[in-house]
Amino acid sequence: MATATESNILEAQPRTSGNKNEARRVRAGGKIPGVLYGAGKDSLPVSLDPRHVLRILHSESGHNTIFDLALNGGERTKAMIVDWQYEPIKGHLLHIDLKRIAMDRMLKVSVPVLLKGEAEGVKQQGGILEQVLREVEVECLPGDIPSHIDADVSDLVFGKVLRVSDLPRGEKVKVLTDPNQTVAHVTTVKEEVVATPEAVAAEAGAVPAEPEVIKKGKQETEAEGEAGEDKKAEKPEKPEKPEKPEKKEKK
Repeated sequence: MATATESNILEAQPRTSGNKNEARRVRAGGKIPGVLYGAGKDSLPVSLDPRHVLRILHSESGHNTIFDLALNGGERTKAMIVDWQYEPIKGHLLHIDLKRIAMDRMLKVSVPVLLKGEAEGVKQQGGILEQVLREVEVECLPGDIPSHIDADVSDLVFGKVLRVSDLPRGEKVKVLTDPNQTVAHVTTVKEEVVATPEAVAAEAGAVPAEPEVIKKGKQETEAEGEAGEDKKAEKPEKPEKPEKPEKKEKK
């Protein structure tokens, strides 16, 4: 495990704490606003060069890096980055939180887990290696913070799980994450079977019958025809006109 302590120096300038307009002025000047706190001292608003901050965040130890924070090029204090914010569209740094560090006091930090080796379940069984847990929480002195923890997955096969309890650790580092939690395992991908129309019809048990609407229409037509004939049959015939009496001849 490589430690997260490096000999970086980050310079910061105290600033006046204000509203969002004050933070915009800091950014317009090419810096980013931040705040320094911890070690039982009052919080201090500061401004920093974003390029130097990104250099630390992109280093091997990342945000767990312990560095010297120089205020106005003078007073120095051990510090680390505990929180940062990016602009969501362009990805520029917007704000950063720094914490003063006492090198003789225990810290709780999250450390990334890196998988090493090729799993037997992938090489011999055609499976896929899945990493379930990517970080673990540890407690140790600032000078003993590991930049990452290596996890050997060479022996992983189907049915075997790499757990937190299997991770290597030094005597100076205490892992706080649940030891039974899964870190990685070998899994398989289930192929999605697309059902054909014939298969769907077979499952239904028969070929789809003629639509009910058509049948109903025929029945209605036939019924209407029969009803029409019935109406014709029921229609009363016109009564016959009475015969006119014959006229008597005049004598």
